[in-house]
Amino acid sequence: MSDLAPHTGSTVPVPAGGDHRYKAVQTKLRRLGRALDSLADDLEVLRRDMRTNAARARSTATDIENADLDPKFVVLTDQVADALGAAANSVKDLGDSAREVATETYQAKRLHAKLYRTLDDIRSNRSEKTPKPAFFTR
Repeated sequence: MSDLAPHTGSTVPVPAGGDHRYKAVQTKLRRLGRALDSLADDLEVLRRDMRTNAARARSTATDIENADLDPKFVVLTDQVADALGAAANSVKDLGDSAREVATETYQAKRLHAKLYRTLDDIRSNRSEKTPKPAFFTR
């Protein structure tokens, strides 16, 4: 299961697990990016399947019409094909959004590394203990 916290709708940030060390944040960003990439790939497969099913429904509607069956079944089957096509378009939009967020996640990971890698190297490689963040804030 994912380490991601659900959006609650409030403007207060959702806690991200309490571990805010440099390497933990890098790991979380990498996992998020990979999960979004995987989601985008899965959505593309779903979109293609929906398009295929829409084409099959359209073909079935034509077959029903050619068989001189009740016209209401032709209309209903056409509506199913239209609904599948519209849903496939929405899935494509969702996949595009997932790819965009994945790209932004990787950019955030690179920026985080640029800003904090050196500080983490300094803090991690010295033998003296250092105060925790906000130690001096009172």
